[in-house]
Amino acid sequence: MSTYRTLKSGYKMPSLALGMYHIEPQQCTSIVKDALKIGYRGFDSAQFYKNEKRTFEAISQWIEEDPQKNKRDDLFFTTKLFDGVQGYDMAKKSISRTLDKAKQVGSYIDQALILSPQTNKEKRLETYRALQDLVKDGVVHSIGVANYGIPHIQELYDWDGLEIEPDVNQVELHPWLMRKELVDYCNNKEIQLVAYSPLAKGKKFNMDEKLTKLAKKYDKTQGQILIRWSIQQGFIPLPKTSNQERLLSNFDVFDWEINEADAEILDHPELYYVTGWDPTTYEDQ
Repeated sequence: MSTYRTLKSGYKMPSLALGMYHIEPQQCTSIVKDALKIGYRGFDSAQFYKNEKRTFEAISQWIEEDPQKNKRDDLFFTTKLFDGVQGYDMAKKSISRTLDKAKQVGSYIDQALILSPQTNKEKRLETYRALQDLVKDGVVHSIGVANYGIPHIQELYDWDGLEIEPDVNQVELHPWLMRKELVDYCNNKEIQLVAYSPLAKGKKFNMDEKLTKLAKKYDKTQGQILIRWSIQQGFIPLPKTSNQERLLSNFDVFDWEINEADAEILDHPELYYVTGWDPTTYEDQ
């Protein structure tokens, strides 16, 4: 069963969640149901992933299978607002669409994040104002940001409209992209780091000798080593897969640890290995 981390808001977020990016809608229902049976309780989605509705359908079916045991309150669903729906009115309309999809399982969303800082100060702050109001309305429990660098987060803290501090900052994190300065800053603010692409998209599998050796030493997959490393760093990793076998192995990371010396072998604080995009460096034009 998944373990949880308590966020600044007081809500509990699973310490590992299934990343839903690039999971096709037609695959989504079966993957989410399989994940729920394995023990996943966190699901990280976004409107532009186009799989929110199927995720809620799978959750609804899972609850119906055993209403006494399978509870919506045990789950944690995250959605994100991309650049095109930022601004106060657009953000509220966007979240209302996700709430409509969520009606089959409840009247709230666990978490909503601003996906990127790549708009401008006015839109970022007005979007965050909308998220705060949605929390006050009781339809969103936890709010935060994604792909925010230190200046973007500090912008929030310097804003006189900040009433609810961000619970999380979701960014790409793995041993080859440790972002020490950003991680230290977020830790000092008690902002939970959520790590997407914790496996570095598999690009280091069988390429990094230290990773290969640790997998052999612990008799684990290289993916399990990286997920466990992320958890031990204090991050919440979001591994994603549509493969049943890897869905199971990626979750099998809670009853063992990498010893401290071995975990440090994987560290590459000097590297900046981005596998996708990096809006944390964005500066307003």
